[in-house]
Amino acid sequence: MVNFKILKKSKKSRARIGFLETNHGVVETPCLVPVATQAVIKTLTSEEVVETGSQILISNTFHLHLKPGEKVLEKAGGIHKFMNWKKPIMTDSGGFQVFSLGFGRDFGLGKVLKQITNNLTAEAGKNIIKEGTQPQKIKITQDGVYFQSPRDGAKLFLGPKESIKIQEKIGADIIFSFDECTPPLASYEYTKKSLLKTHAWAKKCLNVKKTNQSIFGIVPAGKYKDLRQESAKFISALPFDGFGIGGEFGSDKYKMPQMIEWVVNELPEKKPRHLLGIGYLEDIEMVVKSGIDLFDCTVPTHYARRGIAFTSEGKLNLKQVKFLKKREPIDKECVCKVCLNYKKDYISHLLRAGELSAFSLLTFHNLYYFNNFVENIRTKIKKGEI
Repeated sequence: MVNFKILKKSKKSRARIGFLETNHGVVETPCLVPVATQAVIKTLTSEEVVETGSQILISNTFHLHLKPGEKVLEKAGGIHKFMNWKKPIMTDSGGFQVFSLGFGRDFGLGKVLKQITNNLTAEAGKNIIKEGTQPQKIKITQDGVYFQSPRDGAKLFLGPKESIKIQEKIGADIIFSFDECTPPLASYEYTKKSLLKTHAWAKKCLNVKKTNQSIFGIVPAGKYKDLRQESAKFISALPFDGFGIGGEFGSDKYKMPQMIEWVVNELPEKKPRHLLGIGYLEDIEMVVKSGIDLFDCTVPTHYARRGIAFTSEGKLNLKQVKFLKKREPIDKECVCKVCLNYKKDYISHLLRAGELSAFSLLTFHNLYYFNNFVENIRTKIKKGEI
């Protein structure tokens, strides 16, 4: 089980410093949670991930169920021993795949609606997913979701009971309740039905859970204020150890703090809050000021595999030929082992030559940079600056 202690609260915002105690160590919050989808941060060993300053990871229940299968992890003694990760770890519930393999795939959507696809006008596209609409490749029912495996096309079913049983066998410190991640194009009526379904699933998750793992309840409900508030009140009244804020955030991410506030206002002060799937560098201070304690995002690792480094001067695409003439560190202000030992020209060469070492070096740097960025935010809170 987790024990969350608030050490300091900002007088200027909702930001706060805390300790999240788990069976595998203490996490200082606010904290970035890197995404280890397949029980790995791509291109890095677990020991290297520790060197980046990462305190806790999150893995993907759906994908670990597909391969290698939760029984393999259980036989290995749980995910910590399986991947040689000695620090805390979370597993999501598989709820995001309801969105990503469903309406997300159908419409090419993310959690923040950036553009309307399929030649829809912006006005027509806002609420195109009406009550009763089903995604093309999956079927959402009151009991759970029927998927088509992205591996081999086989049919598989995942509901609240199945999700919890899989997460119990995986053995993470913190697990999440199963939810339907609401798509950005959902109408009010669709979102309302989705909310009620997720509420029923949350109660079932609590009822079937048998282990002493901590469980966070997910507050869904999309872009509608009254529904997010209704859901936050319902989920917060259940005996969860913490809360995940999920769903989507409308057409403008700068509305995100207001939408987070709708939820945070209804959640108990003394329990941790995790923002699911949001963590762009420019968003981090904003969400911390909104009262978020933990947040997961693939940005630092995903961008690294595209050849992009995050620096104090902004994002750099090191695939560009101009960097072959730059005999200098990725970031002169960074003290990670990559910036201390390698130069832009070499990493640019590796990228242009298709060498895998480039992705390893950039992944390490980006994670270190993000973790250091969050550490600086913690320092600002301690000093009363934000």
